[in-house]
Amino acid sequence: MSINCIRSLIEDANISNPDKVAVTLGHEKITYSELFTKVNQIAYYLDELNLPKKSRIGIYSNKGIDQVIAILAVLSTDYILVPLTKLLKPEQVEYIINDCNIECIITDRLKLESFESIKFDGKIISYETTHKDLPSFEEIYKYYNKPYECNISGHQNAAITYSFGLTGKPKGIVISHRNFIDSARVVSQYLNLKEDDVISGTLIFNLDYGLNQLFCSLYKRATLALHRFVLPNDFFNHIINDKVTVMPVMPVTISDMFDEEENRLPSAELLSNVRIITSSGGNVTSKMINDIEKYFTNAKFYSMHGLTEAFRSTYLDPTQLKIRPDSIGKAIPDVELYVIDEDGNECPPRVVGELIHRGGYIYQGYWKGPEETALRFKSAQILKNIINLDGELIDEIVIATGDYVYKDEEGYLYFVSRHDDMIKTRGFRVSPLEIESVVEKNILSIDKCAVFSISNEEIEEEIVLVYSASSELSAKEITFELKKHLASYMIPSKIIYKKSLPLVPSDKNKINKEELKNELLTK
Repeated sequence: MSINCIRSLIEDANISNPDKVAVTLGHEKITYSELFTKVNQIAYYLDELNLPKKSRIGIYSNKGIDQVIAILAVLSTDYILVPLTKLLKPEQVEYIINDCNIECIITDRLKLESFESIKFDGKIISYETTHKDLPSFEEIYKYYNKPYECNISGHQNAAITYSFGLTGKPKGIVISHRNFIDSARVVSQYLNLKEDDVISGTLIFNLDYGLNQLFCSLYKRATLALHRFVLPNDFFNHIINDKVTVMPVMPVTISDMFDEEENRLPSAELLSNVRIITSSGGNVTSKMINDIEKYFTNAKFYSMHGLTEAFRSTYLDPTQLKIRPDSIGKAIPDVELYVIDEDGNECPPRVVGELIHRGGYIYQGYWKGPEETALRFKSAQILKNIINLDGELIDEIVIATGDYVYKDEEGYLYFVSRHDDMIKTRGFRVSPLEIESVVEKNILSIDKCAVFSISNEEIEEEIVLVYSASSELSAKEITFELKKHLASYMIPSKIIYKKSLPLVPSDKNKINKEELKNELLTK
């Protein structure tokens, strides 16, 4: 067994801390020993399915302890995990199923209803017993009690996670077992996580930031306290009742937490258990910082910057938060960061260039995406004007992030923009083309449309849809149709009608989004 796989963490935790509570959800809890037993039962059953080696298994369910068991069970086999956020609509799930040829789906009673509208011929496993012909975790726990052993290498592919990219369709990034272990190791190091920590499991498990909370818990033998964020009051009750000490969130969550009247917020004393707060997936505003400082008086706040192609690039030390709140910080351990111009030269302070990530935590590439992989995963030769590449090194891979940044005189980095027109909202990356394609396909009375973003301090970017048609449509009607096909975070907050849309002078087939954006901002 490799030491660089999640399976080794489960086995070690079972030996060293069998009676320690591993995962909780409200009043439910499971120890490391019980977790290990149930993971083995599900992994044994998955093995008996005799799917082709490296088959993809999707997990499409609401958050819960069984979801954690499912994730760890898949990672205890030769199969590859494909986490599917519950926010995705059936047609988006169907696209991912076909894109990576998912052979088996693990789901719950609620999401099982979605499969009535999804074309899927593979195997389905439910957490709960729902039908005599459908296998369930409940039945597997009753009948599968044989010893389970596996031998997984750290270099094996562990998961494919999907986000929305330039093509307007979800694109999968391939992550190895070693990647997951390295990310848990480095975060545990720079956050100084401890065995007696209780880590909040509010983040969804479809991307690496959420999965990292689970793996850090395993790595440190800590407790992961799951929570399904619905209302701010529920979230604060979770922090207080579960005695949370480490609170990973997205910026939009911070905004939602404090979007209440002050007399409805808990006192700082009730939140004094929290010693670490982390944020990734968007910009942190001064209001967020002030609210955190006021109510979480014992907490250190870490603002972080991650990539699609690598786990993480930077974090801002809590001591710098008030001094340079707009900075994304400096490189995390084992990473070197460079800001280069178009000629491959290092940019001096205050000059904007592309951020290049060198060192650890680089993922394997895009699933069935050679063009996307080639665009971001580059030879270290692109740094030849800056560093000494001994022996004319050509095999080392670095990430050309597509993020445009600058550094100050002390080496702190500041994000400026993306190379492409991706929209980043509520911690998610959204492709305008994805939304435009849905409009074109499903709202036939719209002639043309353009999707872009405008700045919004609370959610980073606000999605705007401008369209032309023979007559104006009800915005509610458009929103209603979009909600059938798109995740909630992809729904435009502004919908604007124009009789005609301006075109780019040099390309009459392309809508001039910059003109539309400027027109909106100058009103």
